[in-house]
Amino acid sequence: MARNRPLVIVTRKLPESIETRMMELFNTRLNDSDNPMSKAELIEAVKTAEVLVPTLTDRIDASVLAHAGPSLKLIANYGTGVDHIDIEAAYARGVTVTNTPGVLTDDTADMTMALILGVSRRLAEGERLARSGEWDGWSPTGMLGHRITGKRLGILGMGRIGTAVARRSRGFGLSIHYHNRRRVHESIENELEATYWESLDQMIARMDIISVNCPHTPATFHLLSARRLKLLRPQSIIVNTSRGEVIDEAALTRMLRAKEIAGAGLDVFEHEPAINPKLRELDNVVLLPHMSSATIEGRLDMGEKVVINIKTFADGHRPPDRVLPSQL
Repeated sequence: MARNRPLVIVTRKLPESIETRMMELFNTRLNDSDNPMSKAELIEAVKTAEVLVPTLTDRIDASVLAHAGPSLKLIANYGTGVDHIDIEAAYARGVTVTNTPGVLTDDTADMTMALILGVSRRLAEGERLARSGEWDGWSPTGMLGHRITGKRLGILGMGRIGTAVARRSRGFGLSIHYHNRRRVHESIENELEATYWESLDQMIARMDIISVNCPHTPATFHLLSARRLKLLRPQSIIVNTSRGEVIDEAALTRMLRAKEIAGAGLDVFEHEPAINPKLRELDNVVLLPHMSSATIEGRLDMGEKVVINIKTFADGHRPPDRVLPSQL
């Protein structure tokens, strides 16, 4: 890799200040159109780049990496999730992978709470009614939702974001429960008054609200399967700000249509940007266009992380945010 000024290819348009910083520090090629790169374009990029800066819209799988030139040494992902990158294939070719952990924790946790409230209090449905011109005034039984105080929240994935959701939820009077690959430290459990469930099935069957906050990996694909979704109680709601692939979306849609569960708040989808048309028809669902991390501050912080990872690597040091196959 060329010391200090490696050839960096950026796949999507980033905040202007981040692009300017990259141009100052590196030999940078930008994507002014902001159109996602095709597979052919990604292959051309990995042939020549020393550093590739992809986003979650770029699938960097083994078939793309097979065309990587000898100069490609770093994939500095603009984002926390790396399920779109074949980490093992990258490291097999001597390519380091980094991400941007931590900077989106608060933004995503805030949106999780917004969805919990939005579904429970029917905010999207009420907003549509107010805009429709068909609202005929207040009624004692009009637009009744449910309070969340006193409800049981089951968090699936108690990492940074899950923990941040738990902290916010305590302020709303929710009872905190969680399922995680590993039990969190006792001090965190005590702080949050959180109950650990070793059995995901047992937790799901007893919760009022489920929040999905685990990453998408081969182990978590359809973790909320049709069988597990059937364990939810009819008054339960489910919120997902993680990855759509964690939930069997077809099964969830069927249950929502049949009113077998009360509602859902979804910021991510199994086949995004495609959304099941039957899901879009439902009033008991709040749908968002993958915007839980979409704050100006968060995007700038992500960019700064990417720059630091590239600069550190180009200077011959280990970048701070490496993602290793063993971590998945």
